[in-house]
Amino acid sequence: MDFLQEAIKQAKIAGEKDEVPVGAVIVKNGEIIARAHNQVEELNDPTAHAEILAIKTACSQLGSKRIPGCELYTTLEPCPMCAGAILHARLKSITYAAKDFKWGADGSILSFIQSNTFNHHCASEFIPSHEYSESIKQFFKNKRNS
Repeated sequence: MDFLQEAIKQAKIAGEKDEVPVGAVIVKNGEIIARAHNQVEELNDPTAHAEILAIKTACSQLGSKRIPGCELYTTLEPCPMCAGAILHARLKSITYAAKDFKWGADGSILSFIQSNTFNHHCASEFIPSHEYSESIKQFFKNKRNS
């Protein structure tokens, strides 16, 4: 299963709800244990990012505040808030499809994920998705034009 494609499916759901189209899935032992998409507008909650919601679901599924051994697949480079949650949850790795040059915390603006100053280290991989990059650009273009 292509887990990044599953995250992109979640992003499409967010976009259909007029949310910033970001989706995330968390995988443990090759199985998806959590899926989420942005719900900031729907919940009137600035912390309702896809990554945060997926982490909460995975923690609930596993009955723990820490989810080591789990992998996060998300459409957009995590922001500082999500990067902090990723490190606190002790995720094994993250993979994402697009850089975020306004809020990215895996090297685009800040380097939280790869920082050696924290007591947990999380592997990260950027796998560019032209399909996703174009869809998020179009989303913001449509927002600016409306």
